[in-house]
Amino acid sequence: MAIAFKDYYQILGVSKTASEDEIRKEYRSLARKHHPDLNPGNHSAEEKFKEINEAYEVLSDSGKRQKYDQFGSNPQAGEDFRSNGRAGSYSGNGGFAGEHGSEDFSDIFEGLFGARRGTRAGATFRMKGEDVNATISLTLEEAHAGVMRTIKLQVADAKVKSLEVTIPPGVRDGSVIRLAGQGDAGTDGSPPGDLYLHVSLEAHPLFQLLGDDIQVQLPLTPWEAVLGAKVNVPTLERVVEMTIPAGSQAGQRLRLRQQGLKKRAGGRGDEYVKLKIVVPSSPTAREKELFEQLAAESRFNPRESLAGKD
Repeated sequence: MAIAFKDYYQILGVSKTASEDEIRKEYRSLARKHHPDLNPGNHSAEEKFKEINEAYEVLSDSGKRQKYDQFGSNPQAGEDFRSNGRAGSYSGNGGFAGEHGSEDFSDIFEGLFGARRGTRAGATFRMKGEDVNATISLTLEEAHAGVMRTIKLQVADAKVKSLEVTIPPGVRDGSVIRLAGQGDAGTDGSPPGDLYLHVSLEAHPLFQLLGDDIQVQLPLTPWEAVLGAKVNVPTLERVVEMTIPAGSQAGQRLRLRQQGLKKRAGGRGDEYVKLKIVVPSSPTAREKELFEQLAAESRFNPRESLAGKD
């Protein structure tokens, strides 16, 4: 009697071109749904779980998957191999027949690919714990210098566990930190999954992030821009004194070397200081008098280049 070919791709609900990540994702979802521990006494769930593990055992291994694809699309190519010590050949109508009678197609693959864990009646069902993804929010200063954080995660049975996490200097928005063995627990002694922390940087009140560099906007008075000045400028670690050249313009950028973010590979980015000229919104009577005097004396015309243009 011929036994129907098992479509492992269909069992996991993926296409034949599915990536390893797609196969793993679907397997974890289905395995948890049909796990015998979560469906006590449900024989159909147990059988489905065996089938899911059988499919994943083959499709998650590139070598086994290649053989499966080969025999699945051209079963005649599998003639004369041995399964558990018995010669087998394709029956020609969708199944394999051995010299001792019909065999399940999965038994043939067991001989090809090795025994499968947790798929026999009475065997222990073991499954590695699922990986956990979480987001950790950091200030720009914390990402720059590194920080020790205590995070709380909800685990099985709604319990909460605390972890001390060391964030290395130089992480960026979107960086992923892997903590091995800190994910969900495995079943029956299997290893736990991993914890993946996705870094999210908080908006900073002063600094704009430009890759490894940062930028700060520096307000100047009109006379500081005209005459030049020495002014205090904030950086990530301290306040430094910066020389503003005479004749500086609004929107001009000055650079403070090595005052940006630390890099994971070493070194630092730069800090850019963008100048913004600010006038008093409520000048005193004396200030108005001085500005009127300047207006009368000055021959400077910032719109000279526009003269004669409609």
